[in-house]
Amino acid sequence: MPSKSSSFIYCLNTATIRGHKLGFFKELELAAAGGFTGVEIWLETYQQYLSSGGTVANAAKKIKDLGLTIEDAIGFASWIVDDNRKRGEAHEQLKKEMEILSGIGCKRIAAPPAGATGLPLLDLNVVAERYRSILEIGDKTGVIPHLELWGFSKNLGKLSDVMFVAIQSDHPSAKVLLDSYHIYKGGTDPATLKLINPTAVDIFHINDYPSGKPTDTITDADRIYPGDGVAPLAQELKILKDPRRPLVLSVEVFNAEYYKDDPLHVVKTAFKKTKAVVEKAGL
Repeated sequence: MPSKSSSFIYCLNTATIRGHKLGFFKELELAAAGGFTGVEIWLETYQQYLSSGGTVANAAKKIKDLGLTIEDAIGFASWIVDDNRKRGEAHEQLKKEMEILSGIGCKRIAAPPAGATGLPLLDLNVVAERYRSILEIGDKTGVIPHLELWGFSKNLGKLSDVMFVAIQSDHPSAKVLLDSYHIYKGGTDPATLKLINPTAVDIFHINDYPSGKPTDTITDADRIYPGDGVAPLAQELKILKDPRRPLVLSVEVFNAEYYKDDPLHVVKTAFKKTKAVVEKAGL
């Protein structure tokens, strides 16, 4: 059984310093310098590195030399949409993305409801079939799509939505990717997280939000460092912590004020505040 210190893997989602426009290698270097052992990359930045002459092999070496693991990748393939052509293109996109991710040891990719955030509402049984189809791509590549909760979305905006789709996919690799901000934005009661087996959640996007921001007006840009707001993080972490394996805590914020700050200071602050939340929760 993991000790308290190994109950979590501290991970930096590079959105937290995305506004600094540092490039792929610099983001990795800052993550390591700031204390993180895991990184959740954005595919766009990784692909820019490759298109400018970088190689998968050199990226893998850099990651190893820094002592990091790539825990997940953020992408926006439109796997969920009704349009057959676009969905087919999304499958091809995912295959290519999974190939370059596998080469750097990344075994997960986010699968949000990109392209289907507004109306009309999709039949969740159909969505489950579509999720299963990309899980089958994951079977071949070794990179598993994690169904991502987006609280602002009309489709997959609530915990009940993503859990239904994951279960209904009838695939053993199905996983859900949750986020403290999106749980609030979508109107999910955090207490209902107890209905989930923790093995369904490998990664938790940890962030906070200020008081006085109702769900209908709060936005991604309002996210702040963990512990600086009113999110029930201790409650959420106590429910999601799995005694059998560490949960990846990936700090993801999109705060324009942080983009004005020194990026290393941002990374160190994110690490320090995330650890403080865990310690305060007694975990």
